[in-house]
Amino acid sequence: MPNYRRAHIPGGTYFFTVKTFERQPILTKERCRIALRQALAEVRGMHSFESLAWVLLPDHFHTIWQLPEHDADFSLRWSLIKQRVTRQCAKEVSEATLTQSRQTRREGTLWQRRFWEHMIRDDTDLRHHIDYIHYNPVKHGYVTRVADWPYSTFHRYVTNGVYPNDWAYADDAHDPPFGE
Repeated sequence: MPNYRRAHIPGGTYFFTVKTFERQPILTKERCRIALRQALAEVRGMHSFESLAWVLLPDHFHTIWQLPEHDADFSLRWSLIKQRVTRQCAKEVSEATLTQSRQTRREGTLWQRRFWEHMIRDDTDLRHHIDYIHYNPVKHGYVTRVADWPYSTFHRYVTNGVYPNDWAYADDAHDPPFGE
């Protein structure tokens, strides 16, 4: 069994990618969006963190969190969030076969087992990841303009003067300086 190593730095800033099991396109359905929003609020109330940016797509989402100075336990937060959303969205999940491994670990068929995390190194890295988050709906072909995707913090960043409303179109002459 692999031994995953994660950077646990109290007060750290982290970029996360969380996916649904078998990339089920359910997260933008109203029931799941509401459940995710409620779960994030409940867990943030118990174990504080600041969400700096996020984007929700049908089968995954990205977010950047700043943890409190004394705390580095993002895994606990994700576990609690996933549990709460699973309880609320069970009816939205496909009838995927529950493997013995998932049964043993008491996992359902809503979430991919793990999540991907990256510790933000500096302001340039933070900016790069915020841009990546906001451009993601265009990258995946859901919209041609970032401003047309309703499920992200892009609109808050426009209101705060960080981005112009017409930032990053799919048909831009130059590829964006971020992405995989």
